[in-house]
Amino acid sequence: MKFSTDELIKGIRSGNKRLIAKAITLVESKKAEHRLQAEELLKKIMPFTGNSVRVGITGVPGAGKSTFIESFGRLAISNGKKVAVLAIDPSSAINKGSILGDKTRMEELAKEENAFIRPSPSSGFLGGVANTTFETMMICEAAGYDYILIETVGVGQSEVLVADITDVFLFLKIIGGGDELQGIKRGIMEMVDLIFINKVDQDNIQKAKNTRLELKRALDFIPPKEKDWKVPVLLGSALHNEGLDEIYTKIHEFISLKKKTRRFDEVRTQQAEKRYEYWVQEYILAMMKRNESLEEAYLQHKKNASAMVSNPSTEAKLFVEKFFRD
Repeated sequence: MKFSTDELIKGIRSGNKRLIAKAITLVESKKAEHRLQAEELLKKIMPFTGNSVRVGITGVPGAGKSTFIESFGRLAISNGKKVAVLAIDPSSAINKGSILGDKTRMEELAKEENAFIRPSPSSGFLGGVANTTFETMMICEAAGYDYILIETVGVGQSEVLVADITDVFLFLKIIGGGDELQGIKRGIMEMVDLIFINKVDQDNIQKAKNTRLELKRALDFIPPKEKDWKVPVLLGSALHNEGLDEIYTKIHEFISLKKKTRRFDEVRTQQAEKRYEYWVQEYILAMMKRNESLEEAYLQHKKNASAMVSNPSTEAKLFVEKFFRD
């Protein structure tokens, strides 16, 4: 059944999870008629957006991101908040499919009335996020969710792009997980706002403390991302709900500081501008594919690049020049 834009908006505003999911599916669609309706929907819900705390959560596979999100989400709900989880699954480079299994890994959180979990495929988009994650956040904000938690795919240095759509960037660390201090990318360290060393117990508490000390020393050599904010390195266990209260408090402190210094709105403005630049590129490419002669030229230059007739960047430059000349 196809829903009108007004029906979807009414469903979003009333917290109807089925219609929220339908709206997100519409925004994720690449069909031309769906894109038109999605644009209308997003324009109409804009007045109801911007009131959430957007938290990006990253870490290597096995760091316990899903467990952390489930425990943190339930903690936020116990404090009277509504929580939306956007769990980004890596897409297959072969068939573009993804596992989308996060809902099954967050069974307890999924049962909560004030929780909404949406697994989405990254579809090969760089940065550990799906290409419509920003727009999906807008829908969740319009639905009244206080916290938007984004679980990223944890793919490495490009992961820092998640910072471009969130207010808080949380890095989950584990002991002995193959990502010891010397293996942590400087790019991630420059972007983090909070670090949580997860899966800490009596058997590895001393190792965890040593790792915390090393991380703090490393952070001392990195220029602060936000003035007057020293990145906290906290210890705990998401599985046993240890250390989460402190994370919850630190997030609140960080957001309060950003608002006090007026950085909160400034950063969000910059993020919106980056989304604008991204969609300009997307729409230019889409327009090009609707022009037969330009598409032929595009494919010919692509063939030249793949056959290494000339440098791929040269072929791209030649095509772009032709695109604007025509």
